[in-house]
Amino acid sequence: LDGPGLDTAAGEEFLQEVFRILLEEGVRKGTDVTQKVCNWKEPQELRELLDLELRSDGEGRERLLQRCRDVLRFSVRTGALPVHPSAHQCAGVRPQGTPGASRYTYEMAPVLVLMEEQVLAKLRELVGWSSGDGIFAPGGSISNMLAMNVARFRRFPESRSRGNWDLPRLGLFASQESHYSILKGAALLGIGTDNVHLVRTDERGKMIPEELEKEIQRVKAEVRRGCTPHVPKALQTPQCLPSIPNGLPSVPKAPSKSMHPPLIFGDTLFPAGPPQTLLFPPTRADSVTWNPHKLLMVGLQCSAFLLRDSSVGAPHPEFLPMGCLPGPLINFGAPCPSQGLLQRCHGVGASYLFQRDKFYDVSLDTGDKSPQCGRRADGLKLWILWKAVGTRGLAQRVERAFGASRYLLQQVKRREGFQLVMEPEFINLCFWFIPPSLRGQESSPEFWDKLGKVAPAIKEKMIRRGSMMVGYQPHGSHVNFFRQIITNPAVTRQDLDFFLDEIQELGWDL
Repeated sequence: LDGPGLDTAAGEEFLQEVFRILLEEGVRKGTDVTQKVCNWKEPQELRELLDLELRSDGEGRERLLQRCRDVLRFSVRTGALPVHPSAHQCAGVRPQGTPGASRYTYEMAPVLVLMEEQVLAKLRELVGWSSGDGIFAPGGSISNMLAMNVARFRRFPESRSRGNWDLPRLGLFASQESHYSILKGAALLGIGTDNVHLVRTDERGKMIPEELEKEIQRVKAEVRRGCTPHVPKALQTPQCLPSIPNGLPSVPKAPSKSMHPPLIFGDTLFPAGPPQTLLFPPTRADSVTWNPHKLLMVGLQCSAFLLRDSSVGAPHPEFLPMGCLPGPLINFGAPCPSQGLLQRCHGVGASYLFQRDKFYDVSLDTGDKSPQCGRRADGLKLWILWKAVGTRGLAQRVERAFGASRYLLQQVKRREGFQLVMEPEFINLCFWFIPPSLRGQESSPEFWDKLGKVAPAIKEKMIRRGSMMVGYQPHGSHVNFFRQIITNPAVTRQDLDFFLDEIQELGWDL
């Protein structure tokens, strides 16, 4: 922590080179009507040309720059047409995700489709699954909602066409510390927030396995028509408290139950030293949400929904009127191959995109697995970072985050006026700053009410000064406290000292 974990000068130089490549390959050639619209390669040939494998060690600068050129060279040039985008349009689109094509089919986004395939397979490998499925989603909340929808479909396939109206009453069980997207997802999917049952946790915010089983039995007994237990959201890592999981609840799995632990900071699964031992590999789970845009600092947004299920089945009957025939090729249609769970749940086989009689392997037209149509190149961001630093480099980012949190913890314990909410097990550190005017008054009836106003007052001062920004919150019986998470590998010991000094200075006269 004595110096930044990143070489910012080298990073700036690298970005300047990347921008030159973007301008030449992505803008000039991408909008040149004399250029080919695509440089077609068969999937296996393109896999070999791109060398998609994610390895333990990172690669050098020149190799990475060549990879950036290759990404653009083998991508579809959507502007290489008589009508092409303006410079202002390119300026708004290119920095967000290059190339600009959506990635619903292999022909439209061959590089991005194969990259997503590779990255998802590697993430599943780290989770402990040798097979399965998955897709990148626009954030962890949507990934959680995908898990809820897929779990409902797996138990009740008829829910896709007939809805919830004639299903048994569904119950969704989640930790009382789970992410708010669980309630939002229940509302969005028609399950209803009244049917979300929050399971008691211990003092550190970890779900109590016995309480989950008790809650399931209680709900089943109370519902007259019977309640089908649906999606026990086994979120053991609390969203706010500094705790880590003991493992998935040891509740007997039944066909009607699905386990989905959202790994908000799942990057601790990277196998490199002590942090790896802190987080359980969720091998008993049915699906996992993983957000590399959090602990790994991949640019927003980058969220993967991983599915262990690798089963295949017949396509949904809705495919039949869309040119997908149950039998041999006849005129306008082609036989539909067996589909995975994600495809069966979300796919509709729109005939203007997902034709079955294409000249390549249409299983690579993965966009129909998602409720979305257009999607950004989220997998590309993680792939490039992984290629740059390797698995070891990603693990070092995790270790550095833990190191920063340990240093901050030591300083909080040493400094007068700082008080921990609880001992952290993870990288989120929760603490109060007690100004001199309140010290020694802990037994006063007004103490906690006054202390609860300190963090908001300090937050207002730091924002008005423009010096920094840190979150605060109340939790249960705890009044407002600061909640700090260090993930930026550029943060140094000096930065952390400044952080605590600034809080102390701003709160001294309160």
